[in-house]
Amino acid sequence: MSRVGKQPVPVPSGVTVTVSGNVLKVKGPKGELEQSFDPDFKVEAKDGELVVDRPSDQKRHRAFHGLYRALFSNMVVGVSTGFTRVLEVEGVGYSAQATGSKLTLNVGYNAPVEMEVPKGVDVATPKNTVIEISGYDKQKVGQFAAVVRKVRPPEPYKGKGIRYKDEHVRRKAGKAIGGKA
Repeated sequence: MSRVGKQPVPVPSGVTVTVSGNVLKVKGPKGELEQSFDPDFKVEAKDGELVVDRPSDQKRHRAFHGLYRALFSNMVVGVSTGFTRVLEVEGVGYSAQATGSKLTLNVGYNAPVEMEVPKGVDVATPKNTVIEISGYDKQKVGQFAAVVRKVRPPEPYKGKGIRYKDEHVRRKAGKAIGGKA
């Protein structure tokens, strides 16, 4: 039995879970999410918990058991509390600014990079070197954070670039100076 899949997903108050056919809908204060799943699986919402049961021990069913439970758990957490990714912009003259549905990055290119913020994702810049990406859909938040980071990933010599808040960038030694005398 999957150690992840057999654990029930706790559903907090204020979140409604409905299962119709092979589609799970989760609605909460932050938003509404929908996820389809394999019709072989049995998903039940009862007593403030969401339980995922697999029909057999086939390799395919074992593989999807933990996945579906994790996806459903992320949906419940997302609509109740939400997800946040924090990025740091490091480098002389590098900055970021969020205005409306656009994120503008000045990261050493000849022109600022303007990015359209996807629907369901909020971007804030409390400082011009910090980008906070938040939303109720974990996949959208993580994907947009990865796209922003890819504009200027951190380089290993000076550490300049866009990185996740707790990301450790391994530094390399620079070129050795001097020669034999």
